[in-house]
Amino acid sequence: MVNDFPQALTIAGTDSGGGAGVMADIKTMQENHVFAAAVVVAVTAQNTLGVTDFMAMPTKLIDEQFKAVAEDLQIRAVKTGMLADSQSVKTVVANLQKYDLGPLTVDPVMIAKGGARLLAEDAIATVRDELLPLATILTPNLPEAEVLAEMHIRDEATMQLAGHRLQELGAKNVIVKGGHETSDTASDFVLLENGESFWVSAPRVETKRTHGTGDTLSSAITAELAKGADIKTAIQRAKRYVSATIANGIEVGHGHGPLNHWAGRQLKEEKD
Repeated sequence: MVNDFPQALTIAGTDSGGGAGVMADIKTMQENHVFAAAVVVAVTAQNTLGVTDFMAMPTKLIDEQFKAVAEDLQIRAVKTGMLADSQSVKTVVANLQKYDLGPLTVDPVMIAKGGARLLAEDAIATVRDELLPLATILTPNLPEAEVLAEMHIRDEATMQLAGHRLQELGAKNVIVKGGHETSDTASDFVLLENGESFWVSAPRVETKRTHGTGDTLSSAITAELAKGADIKTAIQRAKRYVSATIANGIEVGHGHGPLNHWAGRQLKEEKD
């Protein structure tokens, strides 16, 4: 039957190095058995060593991409990543309100691994005020959570406080990612819409091959939602997937290398 296969949409920027952004999103969704479509909001020039330049797409082209996808595909879940500037955020918000694209995962991308700013300073308020209230789930890392919650995060107690503050801003469910900590375990705090909270953890792997981790987690959650999983199951499955992509890494590039997006398939083949 036409459009019966699970389909998801990523709204983000490209990565010419292939490790993050739209490229990582599509790889992740594909590996999790979901067809991926994309609305490109920005184009970056980057590799594992960093971002050298980027350009936001004209808002008319963003609008036309949304229209093209909505007219033909049956999107069951959607995520946002790099949104570049305030006008782009406003354009994305308008289209998310116009089209029914299923549950929304917001990955509030602000800074690249190498330190390049991927969201204009004046766009932060737009994300906080206009995009967050639409989010089914919000997936900030610690620096992003600090900016959006307007507080300093120093331990598990303040991670939990940040989660509650972000939920108060309108996001139904929140996962505050602890990947920027220095402990032996990578632990994320999850706060659900129903009030339930819990931690998802995995052993920390000593590697610099982590480029695109946030994109991959948010895309894996989106893929699971597109397949009909409940939010808690989607988070748990996504965490396991990302952990496998890091633990079973690949040697690509000279800087912050990309994840091994087909790690799950590779592990299955090794067992077989």
